[in-house]
Amino acid sequence: MLSPLSFCLSFGPRRELIVEGCKAQNLRVGNANWWISESVDDGNRRGVRVREMEMEETETEAEILELYELRYSDLMLLAATSVTSSTPPEELERVEAMRRTMMETLGHGGPGLLSVTGFPSASRLRRKLLPLARKLALLDFEDRKRILKKHNLGSDVPLKNPDRKVSSFAMQLRYAEPLESTQSKPAKEADPCLRPVHDRLDIVDNLREHQDDDDFRNLGDTFMELGSCFMELGLCIARACDKAIGGHELEKSLLDSGTAKGRLIHYHSILDSINLKQADRRRRRGSTKKQVNRRRDNGDEHSEVRDCDIQSNLWQQWHHDYGIFTVLTDPMFLLHEENKFSMACDRECSSPSGHTYLQIFNPAKNNVLMVKTSPGSFIIQVGESADIISKGKLRSTLHCVCQPSKLENVSRETFVVFLQPAWSKTFFISDYPIEHCQLEGDHPDKDDLLAQEISKMIPSLTSRLKDGMTFAEFSRETTKQYYGGTGLQSNR
Repeated sequence: MLSPLSFCLSFGPRRELIVEGCKAQNLRVGNANWWISESVDDGNRRGVRVREMEMEETETEAEILELYELRYSDLMLLAATSVTSSTPPEELERVEAMRRTMMETLGHGGPGLLSVTGFPSASRLRRKLLPLARKLALLDFEDRKRILKKHNLGSDVPLKNPDRKVSSFAMQLRYAEPLESTQSKPAKEADPCLRPVHDRLDIVDNLREHQDDDDFRNLGDTFMELGSCFMELGLCIARACDKAIGGHELEKSLLDSGTAKGRLIHYHSILDSINLKQADRRRRRGSTKKQVNRRRDNGDEHSEVRDCDIQSNLWQQWHHDYGIFTVLTDPMFLLHEENKFSMACDRECSSPSGHTYLQIFNPAKNNVLMVKTSPGSFIIQVGESADIISKGKLRSTLHCVCQPSKLENVSRETFVVFLQPAWSKTFFISDYPIEHCQLEGDHPDKDDLLAQEISKMIPSLTSRLKDGMTFAEFSRETTKQYYGGTGLQSNR
């Protein structure tokens, strides 16, 4: 039970309170949202300091979409090949009702995404993996490079660019492959005292490296294990949709590809961005290749979608995923703070506004919805390839990730697996509903400026997809039109 509010620290437009003996991360007082800003422990009082959010921070102007939830056990029922003759009629009716709701949710009348709850072991893996995203993102470049290589991870964003809003760490995942450690077994070490003198001088440096590596000891293994869980989720939703649509095209397309791409993503807080730029300035001052590094760091301008006023507050800009399904965690939010000893630490906090900061564009009303999920759930989102393969029976989701501009020390962490067809998969659109080929925002209400701006930024499907194109050609053209350049992607 919460202790009473002890006293008010200020009475300005943004009030602050201390709640003694409380570890809560969000409070609701009347009609105001109160959000934790820091821990308090000064010997006399122990609790949390909370402050009232400004209107912009509560995102009250955005309509909230609470996702349709499927329990994992029910998803398995929907994906089952058959039902037994002993299944009670009421259970059959329940399963069919869930199937209809699932297809309405993922189809062209729905938002194109849903959430899954009760997935065994995945919540534990999520809590283990997501905090590593920020630690990796803020490491020294050379230390990070060494750790990524050790765990067979790469990146598809320019990690030397201090202006980046997102750091992403990627690995190619494979179906039906036994999990093996990403690290080779270390060779048996000889007694350090028997090493040559010049080797022994490196012992202290090596010890420091090993201590740093302890935080990431299970990085690669946890990444692969959670990735495998998400690939299983993707196959289940593909089977369930195939049963509703008819045929086995979605599941077969996933299995034919043999691989998926996993990404561990850190969305930088404002404080993270400041720290990265300060570290970059220190590095440049100590570098004899200042101008070369500046040109190199600025050479990836095409990695950002063309600028737009409405995108200035976005962590990730408006886009469609072009694979079959995207499976991702409910995001984790980390609050960076200093304790009474001026020691920095990160701890998990609940969403400042109670939602995921994932926004989707609603084509039916030409408006933007803010996605809300249950804690510990997992989101499954339809990509453009599923839209094409299903001949319009599934709808890809136009989405972005917005950033809370007033909360400078809160970051967002997530893990995503992109499930796609084989690169050689051929798309035929002669029997695809032509009205679905148009971007939903192509003809927005003239009074809806947001919808108009979004429609200008997103290249329509017809401009990127031609009959007989392979998935490789489609993905290259899509990447090119969104980001410029050659359209080629990282292969990691």
